[in-house]
Amino acid sequence: MTAFVTSVESIVTILLMMALGFGLRGMGWFDDHFSGSISKLIMNVALPASIFVSVMKYLTLPKLIGLSSGLIYSFGGVIIGYVIAWITVKLLKIRPGRRGLFMNMVVNANTIFIGLPLNIALFGTQSLAYFLVYYVTNTVSTWAFGVFLISNDDPTKEETMATSKRKINWKKLLPPPLLGFLVAIVWLILGLPVPSWAGNTLGYVGNLVTPLSLIYIGIVLYDAGLKSIHFDRDTIFALIGRFVLSPLVITGLILLGAHTGHVLPTMEMQTLIVQAAAPGLAVMPILANEAHGDVKYATNLVTTSTILFIVVVPIVMTLIQFI
Repeated sequence: MTAFVTSVESIVTILLMMALGFGLRGMGWFDDHFSGSISKLIMNVALPASIFVSVMKYLTLPKLIGLSSGLIYSFGGVIIGYVIAWITVKLLKIRPGRRGLFMNMVVNANTIFIGLPLNIALFGTQSLAYFLVYYVTNTVSTWAFGVFLISNDDPTKEETMATSKRKINWKKLLPPPLLGFLVAIVWLILGLPVPSWAGNTLGYVGNLVTPLSLIYIGIVLYDAGLKSIHFDRDTIFALIGRFVLSPLVITGLILLGAHTGHVLPTMEMQTLIVQAAAPGLAVMPILANEAHGDVKYATNLVTTSTILFIVVVPIVMTLIQFI
């Protein structure tokens, strides 16, 4: 019951913020250029700040080293997920502009806004160390590879393909969020202090990510119309990948490890599985917009996965009791 109530509360909060963007756009508060401005602010300023602050807040070097065994399972799950998602993209012949989004939906989850509060509510603060295992994996996966898949899936790139082949786009290889993560890891390894004024500033700016991302989704949803929420073939398979494939893969790896003598603590096992079943990234529509991808498809994935998560959590919590 706790899992159900927590998931309902998380979803209601998210939907209300989406509704705020939807309503204000309908009232004419935002012009046609506002969503593009939000996109740039989030990607280039707020996200790097948020990632830096999160790493410095939740990670220490001893924790990072001590949790290395759990990272094997989470990274293994991510790698297998990418392989299966890539094969599925080929088999379904998903069109450019959706392929990178599809693979990100299958592999990467909304760990901070939904995953973290849910994990604490389900397992308590003692599970935070185990949550960090999946958080590190998800962050690296999203900003080191996932964002590259989306940017490389730009459907307009064929117009300038001859030029792009001769030049390396370092902005796509090293996006600001990934740079924020890399700087945080270096800062952590060197043991450098973060001045309070800098930490407070980065914290305030980083806190803009979730509300602005959800308001952006509401704006896009208004422009597309509520009828844009639908379950087409590409959406259904992406949701199956997120809610069924992702948790099944990491569960299989954990059981395989236990069979070979490497048994994870129960709480760590449950944390990894629950996080693997979290909804899709709230910033996917932002990433799609930056890469000229299918923003409506990205918005549909985030919206539908967030709403369906209210049903998924109780099912996952029930099933993991038998593992």
